[in-house]
Amino acid sequence: MFSFDEILDRVSPTSPSAQISLVRGEPIGKSDFITLSIEVADVDLLHAVAVKQGIKIVYPLTDKPWGVRRFHVQDPNGVTINLMSHLQVGREPL
Repeated sequence: MFSFDEILDRVSPTSPSAQISLVRGEPIGKSDFITLSIEVADVDLLHAVAVKQGIKIVYPLTDKPWGVRRFHVQDPNGVTINLMSHLQVGREPL
């Protein structure tokens, strides 16, 4: 389990790659509210593909102090999706 103020993560004890995040709080605006978060093996590769395909990126590729690297895209319906990978141990955040 991981808790960071408004985010509570639950992790399967038998399959750690199966996780769900619960977000508390009110959206500030349609593009500011993450409704789906997906962990991927290579967030840098996925970011490069998103840029190449012209997908709307609403939050830049960023390393966060809690150990993830992420960016947000917006789907055609305006839903913001967080795409992220955990940083490798020993890697300095950018």
